[in-house]
Amino acid sequence: MQTSAGSRLKTFMLESRRVLAITRKPTKAEFFTIVKVTGIGIILIGLIGFLLQLARNLFL
Repeated sequence: MQTSAGSRLKTFMLESRRVLAITRKPTKAEFFTIVKVTGIGIILIGLIGFLLQLARNLFL
């Protein structure tokens, strides 16, 4: 049995409202921790990509 698009939309809206009800604004310390971890991740992925590209250019 398939659900209608309207039913799926209603379910999505109810679930979204529930999630928004329990979320809160992060503290300054939490925000800066998230920024640091995200920045480190971006730098690491960029470094890995750079090293792979460098190795590809040197050895191929």
